[in-house]
Amino acid sequence: MSSATIGPIDSRQFRTCCGRFTTGITVVTTKVDDTVHGMTANGFMSVSLEPPLIAISLGHNTRLHQFMPQSMRYGISILDESQLAISNHFAGRPDDTLKIPFIEKVGMPLLDGALAHLVARVVDAHEAGDHTLYIAEVEYLNYADGRPLVYYAGGYNQLKADPKPEHMSWFDNEVFFFPVSDF
Repeated sequence: MSSATIGPIDSRQFRTCCGRFTTGITVVTTKVDDTVHGMTANGFMSVSLEPPLIAISLGHNTRLHQFMPQSMRYGISILDESQLAISNHFAGRPDDTLKIPFIEKVGMPLLDGALAHLVARVVDAHEAGDHTLYIAEVEYLNYADGRPLVYYAGGYNQLKADPKPEHMSWFDNEVFFFPVSDF
């Protein structure tokens, strides 16, 4: 079904529309007074290569948003497709039988077995509607090959083909851009 809206945008329609953008799934972690706090999030992005900056978007009503001003650092664990239960756990559906496999790098908890890890120090924060964007400089990163856990249209999905990490990245120096059309 297709839907078009002109004028005031309903939040449900906006969420449905933005849900058509496939994202990876991350667990964002921080540590305050030796207590680990985390939440599942797909509001994560790279911002800059020089310096290496990332950003997360935290809703004002989330617990992690309350802790970020105290910590001013966060970890990102980009989940593997086998980590669905962990994603659900940190998305507010806790499973007391689940063993959470934390590792610690540069003083920040991360999830063992994730496809990639980043640890970053907050350098800027911007309130944006009912969320705050936390921009942070990367202090640590690690990554491996594998299949990511992905999210599309309100549900978890899997890639049909194996990712090919040897393919050229958009950020490689040899990428050429070609016009799609004349505007």
